[in-house]
Amino acid sequence: MSSTPVDAAAPEAAAVVSRVAACVEYSGTAYRGWQRQQPGVRSVQEEVEKALSRVANHPIQLFCAGRTDAGVHASCQIIHFDSSARREPTNWFHGANANLPHDISFVWAKPVGLDFHARFSAMARRYRYVIYNDPVRPAQLGREVTWNYRPLDIERMQEAAQVLVGEHDFTSYRATACQAKSPIKKIHHLKLVRFGKFIVLDIRANAFLHHMVRNIAGVLMQIGCGERPIEWAGEILQARDRHTGGLTAPAYGLYLVDVTYAEHFDLPKRYLGPHFLSALNELDD
Repeated sequence: MSSTPVDAAAPEAAAVVSRVAACVEYSGTAYRGWQRQQPGVRSVQEEVEKALSRVANHPIQLFCAGRTDAGVHASCQIIHFDSSARREPTNWFHGANANLPHDISFVWAKPVGLDFHARFSAMARRYRYVIYNDPVRPAQLGREVTWNYRPLDIERMQEAAQVLVGEHDFTSYRATACQAKSPIKKIHHLKLVRFGKFIVLDIRANAFLHHMVRNIAGVLMQIGCGERPIEWAGEILQARDRHTGGLTAPAYGLYLVDVTYAEHFDLPKRYLGPHFLSALNELDD
């Protein structure tokens, strides 16, 4: 007996794939970075994919806005994934959180069109690098901030940073193993604000090179403590040689805090992190 048109359409309808965008926050301390690693090596991507696969009842592969390194945190990592499972946004949100470890959380989930891509649709990314500036090593937040015991002159750091704003060849500020096709990136803003014992370096660019923010932070801290002149940041930039640069700052002071997309995607907005600095409004724009 031949199938009716309704019977023939049923399997096809069941296989319809929809795309979901989501925001994930995490502490990177216990992971070897965002990207899925070899078996036995923990990554944020693997944990999120496992949680989503349980909710969907089928394997999930996801894509992110920016792959963070080992020890780096995020308060706004944007991801997307495709699924044939029919779930409400709240089901993805609560279901994923119920299956995630305590140091990873879904912030929101939203259906989007298939033209959305977490990485390739992103127009800009924003990071914050948090320095705890005090003679005494902090007993709390030890892996959430970078400790610098030397007094840092934030005005010297801000003056030095201005030469980096705009479109430049950032060869001197990227890791020697960086695989990006072009070292030319455009920094939209680079600001430093002191908030009690914290100094926050806030930087937004169209894209970033491997270790770019950490290398900038390392240079500015050396300038801030008086080891190097203000002009050094520009001299390094012009050299286009990583070997002329300063030390790479530690990973654990770095946070991915925002990703910019076209307005028509209508993605939810949230205050910028990290949480312990949520009262810091001077940098918002």
